[in-house]
Amino acid sequence: MMNKHSLDFGKKEKVLNYACQTYQLSRPNKVGAVMALIRECQPQTIDDWQQWYFENAYTEAKTKTKITKESLQELGERLYEKITEVVIPEWQAAFAQLTLQDCIDYIFNLTINRTFDGFIREKSVVNDGLAKIFPELTFEESDPELDHVGDIDYIAKINNKAIGIQIKPVTAKTNFGNYSATERMKASFADFEEKFDGKVFIVFSLGGEIANTEIIEDIKREIKRLS
Repeated sequence: MMNKHSLDFGKKEKVLNYACQTYQLSRPNKVGAVMALIRECQPQTIDDWQQWYFENAYTEAKTKTKITKESLQELGERLYEKITEVVIPEWQAAFAQLTLQDCIDYIFNLTINRTFDGFIREKSVVNDGLAKIFPELTFEESDPELDHVGDIDYIAKINNKAIGIQIKPVTAKTNFGNYSATERMKASFADFEEKFDGKVFIVFSLGGEIANTEIIEDIKREIKRLS
């Protein structure tokens, strides 16, 4: 049986996860692409990994900086500040105002309204966007039986190969340059590429239209490579 090295934070883990993700303190632009790094390292022990990480890890940012024990400690300090100064006061206010009707409305909204909005948004991006830009391709919804279905919404076949499309809703203020796929998504995309030979493209949807229009040229190049 494999020995676990991860710490158990108990009930505190939920708030730690929430704040860390909300304020993007564990993204590659802060701690490096850790799964790619550990695969490169191939450590036998956790000590091997820790030493190699601090010797080789850099932030995945426009201006790369060396990651040190001090820089990780600083991220921990920022996490504590966000939780104590922002998250806890916001949650306390939400708890004080929460009603039974809020909970009923939330479940209904999540199940019916948001699902419908997301479905229509996806259809618009594909049918009114991608399908018209690439009339030679047929975009099919990802097979629910495939392992990567949660990360890949549509597949477009090119001979016996294929590209994948993930559609993400965004707001007008979204900075696409700061977006980074999770390690799980990266692994899922890699599995797809190994199976179908084509890349997975993340298409940002704003009001049912393609927001990151530069992705179109990337898709064109990949179609040409696979054809």
